Amino acid sequence: MSQERVMLLIDADNISVDVMEQAVKLLLNQHGGLHVRRAYCTAESAVKHQAIFKRLSIKPMVNLAAGKNSTDIALAVDAIDLVLAERPDVVVIASSDSDFAPLVARLREKGCVVRGIGQQGKTGDETQDAYDDFTVLEHHAASGAAAPARTAARRAPAKAPAAKKPPAKKAAAKTSAKTPAAKKAPARKTAARKTAAVAERIVEVLADAPPPAPPAPPAPPAASAPSGPAPEAAHRGSTSVAAVLACLPELAAGQALALNVAVQRLREAQLLGKNSSSLKLFSQLHDRFELLPPDKPSQVRLRR
Repeated sequence: MSQERVMLLIDADNISVDVMEQAVKLLLNQHGGLHVRRAYCTAESAVKHQAIFKRLSIKPMVNLAAGKNSTDIALAVDAIDLVLAERPDVVVIASSDSDFAPLVARLREKGCVVRGIGQQGKTGDETQDAYDDFTVLEHHAASGAAAPARTAARRAPAKAPAAKKPPAKKAAAKTSAKTPAAKKAPARKTAARKTAAVAERIVEVLADAPPPAPPAPPAPPAASAPSGPAPEAAHRGSTSVAAVLACLPELAAGQALALNVAVQRLREAQLLGKNSSSLKLFSQLHDRFELLPPDKPSQVRLRR
């Protein structure tokens, strides 16, 4: 193994990881060992390249400062400290940046051989001339890395058919718009049928009611007293049944109705006076209506 102490300082923000790996292998072949291996980079680059740093035994020197050339300055400061402390024979700077020319000159003054390694296509002649020796390495892009990207780009449009959902919403909107109209027609027909049924029931009740008694022949006042109320009551009862059923159609439909509701409607229709008794009215028509319960009436119903 060579007795030379060799130090490799990498500008990781300037060259690719492929060139880094080539540089390490090249120096190991030429010198047999690398005593210092450091890469100067941002925190993002350190995380991104941590696998290769670990595999190549490179110590990442994270630069948290923001600003132009902050990583280059960190490398230059560390290089001077290391040269003074470690006394290397060879210092290798892996970077294509020409800004390290003053550092190269200073390290040479300290008795070091300063070599440079750069990436092809990024290194100018003025950069190479500053070093004692300079090697340009070609970056080899991994062929397998580009394939997944192309595949993902081609597969991405496959999700486009999901945009065809809006027509379904329109169809749903049309269906929901038609639904209320379809439900209204049966509702009207049902109401019409109920009204017709109530009317038919009123006609049936009136048909079953006893016909009004013929007017009584003229008679002396004394003789007319006993027979007078009967025809008047019969005529009044027949007329009242029709009027009550027209005002209270629920009774004709066979339903029981709250007595207070019936009284309110009868008074609104002027079939019952304001101070008149509903019990008296329905008692006059007891052959057609019944009050429930008999002891404390709260409902009225048409007799079957």
